[in-house]
Amino acid sequence: MNEVLPGRLVTLLSDFGLQDVYVGVMKGAIAQVNPSLTIVDLTHQISPQNIAAGRFHLLNAYPYFPKETVHIAVVDPGVGSERRAIAIQLQDGFLVGPDNGLFSGVLDQHLAIAAVELTNSNYWRTSEPSATFHGRDIFAPVGAHLASGVPLEKLGTAIDLASLKQFPLASCIRTEGAIAGTIQHIDHFGNLITNIPGYEILNKNWSVAIAELTIPGKQTYADSSPGSLLALIGSHGWVEIAVSGGSADAQLHLTVGSSVQLVFYA
Repeated sequence: MNEVLPGRLVTLLSDFGLQDVYVGVMKGAIAQVNPSLTIVDLTHQISPQNIAAGRFHLLNAYPYFPKETVHIAVVDPGVGSERRAIAIQLQDGFLVGPDNGLFSGVLDQHLAIAAVELTNSNYWRTSEPSATFHGRDIFAPVGAHLASGVPLEKLGTAIDLASLKQFPLASCIRTEGAIAGTIQHIDHFGNLITNIPGYEILNKNWSVAIAELTIPGKQTYADSSPGSLLALIGSHGWVEIAVSGGSADAQLHLTVGSSVQLVFYA
């Protein structure tokens, strides 16, 4: 038997929740390949089938892990369909999961080198995987092999990086006096997080416009009176709309994909 090496760090993200055993058995499948691997749970509380939320959380967690970390993410409403199971090698890490746009946020920010469709069943838990649990039977063991040093090209068939699925989220449009953006995530506190990067507004005067409503730009949540709308750069680095001591989601009733306008003024 080959020597088991310590290997790379592995993270897990899913919409499986914690009430059932799904997360535990994924970890068991990883341990069957290499029990020495260190596993970090990013979150398993993504709402069911919410690819947008999975995309956002993975995008914002990715930069905080060491180079060559293997990120296994499973938010997979298309499991068992013709959607591809994939692994991607980036300049600074790896992604394993379904090709459904879940990885598009990370890929927008970090350079991908190569990708494969996971067609080599030698690296699966079983050559006859469940039609409904690829996280256990394909993604977890493949991620464990990858974290243990198996080269990406051995895991399956090379695919064109340009063919990877994108999540349908409008890009920012920058003009001289404004930035048109969109809501990309609504967090646990009801903050409406846009896809406008905070670095775009540093040392500038700005506000956010939604329809006929103008929301002032602030530094912290405490800079507005309780119950008041404000906009600020969140800890994740994106411009967000919030309510001091409350929920912007409850006040504005926007959704992922809703348009916002950031306006600069003298």
